Amino acid sequence: MNDRQDPYDPYAAQEQQLIGYDPYGRPVYGQVPAQPAPGQQYDQQYDQGYEQQQYGYDPQGYARQPQQAYYQQPQQPAAPEYGQQEYPQAPGHGYDTQQTPQWIPQQAAPEPPAPAPAAEPPRPDRVPEPRRSEGGPSDPDYRTEQFAFIDQPDEDSEDVIDWLKFTESRTERREEARRRGRNRVVALIVVLALFVVAGVGYLWYAGKLPFLDGPGQKKGAAAAAGPQKRDMIVVHLHNTKKGGTSTALLVDNVTTGKGATVLLPNTLGVAKDDGTGTALGKAVEEGGVGVKDSLDSVLGTHIGGTWRLDTPFLENLVELVGGIDTDTDVAVPADDAAKIPAVGQGPKQHLSGAMAVAYATYRGQGEPEAKQLDRLGKVLYGVLRKVPGDAKSATVTVESMGQILDPSLNAQALGALLARLGEHAKEGAYRTDVLAVKPDGTLTDDANKNVVKEVLGGSFSAAQAGTAPRVGLKDATGDEKTQVAAKAALLNGGYTFVDGGKADKTQPATQITYQDDAQRAKAVDVAKTLGLAETAVKKGENTVNADIVVTLGKDYKPS
Repeated sequence: MNDRQDPYDPYAAQEQQLIGYDPYGRPVYGQVPAQPAPGQQYDQQYDQGYEQQQYGYDPQGYARQPQQAYYQQPQQPAAPEYGQQEYPQAPGHGYDTQQTPQWIPQQAAPEPPAPAPAAEPPRPDRVPEPRRSEGGPSDPDYRTEQFAFIDQPDEDSEDVIDWLKFTESRTERREEARRRGRNRVVALIVVLALFVVAGVGYLWYAGKLPFLDGPGQKKGAAAAAGPQKRDMIVVHLHNTKKGGTSTALLVDNVTTGKGATVLLPNTLGVAKDDGTGTALGKAVEEGGVGVKDSLDSVLGTHIGGTWRLDTPFLENLVELVGGIDTDTDVAVPADDAAKIPAVGQGPKQHLSGAMAVAYATYRGQGEPEAKQLDRLGKVLYGVLRKVPGDAKSATVTVESMGQILDPSLNAQALGALLARLGEHAKEGAYRTDVLAVKPDGTLTDDANKNVVKEVLGGSFSAAQAGTAPRVGLKDATGDEKTQVAAKAALLNGGYTFVDGGKADKTQPATQITYQDDAQRAKAVDVAKTLGLAETAVKKGENTVNADIVVTLGKDYKPS
């Protein structure tokens, strides 16, 4: 008899039976628990009941105390082996077959095992194949419904299609990235090429390339050589705390699109209404009446208006534009009595309104006037750079100062001029010059050539026909009495007199020069007025800023 067929053998091997299918449709086999023998089942129930009584919990959830077992299973004596003698047991020990078993409360049976998971329905892409046991068809446990799914390769399966799509999309993305990269490189090269061409074209047009003149340079040179339109005002700065004045010309060259500040020393000689001469600073302090016309006579300019700027209003103007930044050449000490703050020395110093006034009016002991004028020019340049470029906004700034302007220069005209000059200053098309003056108050030759003619208007070719020409007189005799006599003769002849001062050296013959051919006839009339021959008249460059220039020589004898 086979031991495996014994239903009461607790140690017999368990039979392998089908208990379900895995998620992939394959059958799952397991052992079926053997049926215990009747006595063994009784013992197991007793043991389970005892353990539950010892350590279990009652239905209300309270822990049970250990209790004595109601019945103890008597042990069955083992059968004696062959050749051994069996001895009877002592009374009180062993198993009493006549003893009636006591009643034992029945314990709850253990819960049955969970049912096996339901088999997954077969997938359409898998082909079922019968699974044969080791014994083959002769095996009694073999059933035809036992089968497994076997994967078969399929080029059109979803996994293969997804992988191909992923590979193709990744390749396309790489190609697209490379194509975009090439396009960016080409676009960058084109932009750089256009930038280089535009830069070179601008430099060529502006004439900034070496050995090559552009049309822009030629146009600018032609405009500079021809008649130019200039807007100009004169500014008189009055120091209300320490006294003194400073004068400057603000020039807007409309033709060339450039601006300039020309600083005029107080020693510059100007003529009064009665024809007598005086210094510019003295004429301004006396009220400034007729100073504009006197400057026009001396410089050959056409000044559009006068701007009297007192130091409190300059302080307000600097504060309205938010302060200025400038390079200071000297440190200005503080003056508590005059409420003047200290100004540091160095590049890019930020100056408030009070500091700007202190720096613009400061003149150290023993310093020439040109030093103080140069500081005023820096302050004016700094203010122009901060003035709004819009004419209306600049006009509002001028009106906010609270200053009463000259009737010839209203707030709209001043604001428009400051806005244009500010644009020139921001672009760097701006210059500042100090007009050089000789000790006698006359202009130097360099000042006449480089400042008066180039910046302020060039020659006096603008003199209208029928008007008295401007006649400059320069003394090369070394005799002051001769110059005074020649000046009186010209004034009596109705000419506008321009004092040319003294020449650097004497010359033997008197010479009368003119630059414009239209002025030749008037030059001949001037020679007759002075009692000179027509041979003294010739065309040439004037050393004095006037239509006609008379240079007295030792041969001149007052009549």
